[in-house]
Amino acid sequence: MRRAVAPMTLAIAAFVTAFVLGIVPPAQADDHKDCSTASLKGSFGFTSTGTLLALPPPLAGPFGEIGRQTFDGQGNTDATATLSANGNINRVTIQGTYVVNPDCTGSMTLFISPLGITAHLDFVIDDDGAEVRAIATGPGTIETRVYHKQFQHGPK
Repeated sequence: MRRAVAPMTLAIAAFVTAFVLGIVPPAQADDHKDCSTASLKGSFGFTSTGTLLALPPPLAGPFGEIGRQTFDGQGNTDATATLSANGNINRVTIQGTYVVNPDCTGSMTLFISPLGITAHLDFVIDDDGAEVRAIATGPGTIETRVYHKQFQHGPK
C-alpha cells in the first residue's frame, strides 16, 4: 500500500533543497590563477641531484646539492649551497635572474661561483607557491631540483 506524500512535506523538502543549494558555492570550472614574476618571492630550501657531464675531472660525474635560494619577486635571485660533485665538496654562491610565465612555468639563469659555471633551468611553481620544481636545460648537465618555501608565515 502506497502512502501519499503530504503537500507540506514536499514544500519543506523543496525549501531545504533550495536553501542548501543557495549556500553551497558554485563549482569552479577553471580554478586557474595567473602567475607573474612577483608570484615567486621568498626564501626556499632546495635539494638538487643529477650528473655533471661537461665539467672537467675531478668534478664530472654524479652530484647532489642542498642550499637556500631567495627570489625577490622582481626577477633577481641569490643562493648559497653545498654540493658534492663526484665526491668533491664545494661551497658555492649563486647569483641569477628569473622570469615567470602566466601559466606558472618559468626559467632562470644562474651564475655559480667560484666554479665559474652558468646554469639554465626551467621550472614550475606548485602547491600555491610553496614548492618549485626545476630541471637543468643546458648541455652536459642532468639535474633536477625541488624547492620548498622555508617560512610560509615568517620565521618563528
